[in-house]
Amino acid sequence: MTDSLELDALWENFHRAVNMTSQELAAWLRVSDASEETEPLPDHAGTPTGQHVLAILQKRRTDLTDDDIEVMYEVVDTVAEQADVENEPEAEDSRRRHLLMSLGHDPLKP
Repeated sequence: MTDSLELDALWENFHRAVNMTSQELAAWLRVSDASEETEPLPDHAGTPTGQHVLAILQKRRTDLTDDDIEVMYEVVDTVAEQADVENEPEAEDSRRRHLLMSLGHDPLKP
């Protein structure tokens, strides 16, 4: 398990990286997973990681599991690698934006 100071830092970094609300993320996961014929059940929409991020957003820090902490590190690292602070994505770079949004980070959000 992670020590308290490290967990505090991770919690802050995760919530800085995940700049979408749980409602915004849930809506995005449903939209991104929908096709012309079907729309998934809300609890099954999106990637497993996106669903896990959504679950973490609805938890208190004291309720985090080891799996949650692992996903939080993964999300913070992925957003840091993919986000380009100086050159936020152009509208054409929707693949990268969609990847980040599936993790709860909208690079176009101020």
